[in-house]
Amino acid sequence: MKLIRFFSLVAVAALTLTPAHVESQEIANAYRDAANRLIDAATANDDAYTRLGEVVDLFGARVAGSVALENAHDWILEQMEADGLDNVQADHLLIPHWVRGKESLHMILPRPRELPMLGLGGSIGTPPGGIRAEVMVVSDFAELTVRADEAHGKIVLFDVPFTSYGATVAYRSQGAIAAGRVGAAASIIRSVTPYSQQTPHTGNSNYADDVTKIPHAAITVEDAEMIHRMVDRGERVELHLSMEAQTLPDAPSRNVMAEITGSEFPNEVVVLGGHTDSWDVGQGAMDDMGGVVAAWEAVRLMKELGLQPRRTVRVVGWTSEENGGPGGPEYARQHADEDHVLAMESDGGVFKPSGFGFTGSDEAFAMMTEIGTLLDRIGSGTITRGGGGADIGPLMQTGVPGMGLNVDGTKYFWYHHTDADTLDKLSPDEVALCVATMAVIAYVVADMPTRLPR
Repeated sequence: MKLIRFFSLVAVAALTLTPAHVESQEIANAYRDAANRLIDAATANDDAYTRLGEVVDLFGARVAGSVALENAHDWILEQMEADGLDNVQADHLLIPHWVRGKESLHMILPRPRELPMLGLGGSIGTPPGGIRAEVMVVSDFAELTVRADEAHGKIVLFDVPFTSYGATVAYRSQGAIAAGRVGAAASIIRSVTPYSQQTPHTGNSNYADDVTKIPHAAITVEDAEMIHRMVDRGERVELHLSMEAQTLPDAPSRNVMAEITGSEFPNEVVVLGGHTDSWDVGQGAMDDMGGVVAAWEAVRLMKELGLQPRRTVRVVGWTSEENGGPGGPEYARQHADEDHVLAMESDGGVFKPSGFGFTGSDEAFAMMTEIGTLLDRIGSGTITRGGGGADIGPLMQTGVPGMGLNVDGTKYFWYHHTDADTLDKLSPDEVALCVATMAVIAYVVADMPTRLPR
C-alpha cells in the first residue's frame, strides 16, 4: 500500500508540473554556474559604488534641461565606450525645462522666522514683490472643499501626514489645482515624507487649463505641524512667499545607451536601466543615478566575464523622468520597430534588493519565479505579481513584459527629492547586490533557448 501511495503521489505531482514549470526548472539548473559567476563578480568589489560616486560628485544635481545633465550624458557615453560595450549611442529628444530661481518663505506673524522650503517642479513664480497672506490650514482635499469660502486670497497649507507615497503625493501633484480653484493666492504642502530633519522635499506638480495657476511649494514636516498648532490655537499666521520659478522652452536632451549584441537573436532585446535626471537638489544618487549605474554595471560584468547572451542586452539611461518628460515614451517610439523581450527598471533606490515585481503572462511569471531561485544565495530572488516603472511603462503598454527592482524602501522617502539624496545614504555592499540581481535576471532571460512568452 505504501508503494502504491508513493507512485500515486508522484503521478499527482507530475500532473501539477506544467510544461512551463518543467522548462523553467531546467533553465534554472542550466544557468546556475553563470549566475554564480555574475554574483561573485558583482560582490567581489565596490566598482559600481565607486562609479556612482564619481558621476554624482562630478556633476551633482541633474535637473532636466540643465548643463549638468547633458555633461553627465557625455561622460556616461565616454565611459560606456571605454568599457568596450557595443552600439554606444544616444537618442535625441526635447524635454521640459523648469528652473527654480531664487526663492524664500518667511513667517511674518505671529513671529519672524525663515522657513526652509522648496518650490515644486513646474510651479509658476510669485509676482516680483512676492505674496504676503494669511495661512489657511487644511488636513485634506475634503476639508478644503467644505471651507472653500474661507480660502480666497490666502495661502493654503495642506498639512497631510504621510501614509503612503501613492496617497500623499496627490497633494504635491494636485494641490495647486485644488487651492487655485477656490481662489487661494498660493499653496504649500507638508513635504511628502514619513521622516524629517527640517528637510523640505520637492517633486513635480501640475496645473489645470481651467484653473488659475498659483505658486506651489513644500515646507518641512516640522514647520507644517507648527503652523497647524498655531492656527488651532487661534493665532493669525502670515507668510511671505517669494519664488522666481519659471518654465523655459523645451531643451534638447538624450537617452543614453549601450549593449551587448546577441549572438543568435540580435534583434530581440532585453532592456534594463534607470533615469539619469534628478531634481535640482542633492546629488540624485539614490534617485536615480544609482539605478542607471547598477544596470550599467550588470551589463559591463557580462562583457567582462565573456557572457554573450543569445539576445541583445541593452542598458539605457532615460532622461527627464522626474518632470514627467518624454524619455520613456520617446524610447518606446524611437525603438518601436525592435522586438523587446523584457523591460527592467530600477527606480526605487539601490538599497538591499529582495527581488522583482513582474508584470506579464502566467506562463512568463512561472518562468521568472523559477529563474529567481538563482538569486536565493543572496536573498534577492523573490518574484511578485505586478511591477514595472515610469520609463518602461510605454513599452509595457505594447505588451512587453516588465519588472521593477524591489528593495528595502524603509528610508527611501526620507531622502527622496531632497538635498539629502547623496552618495553616503547608500551602502557599497547593497549597491553590489542590486547589480548582481539585475545581471542574473537580464542574462538568463537574454540567453535561455526559449524566449520569455508574452
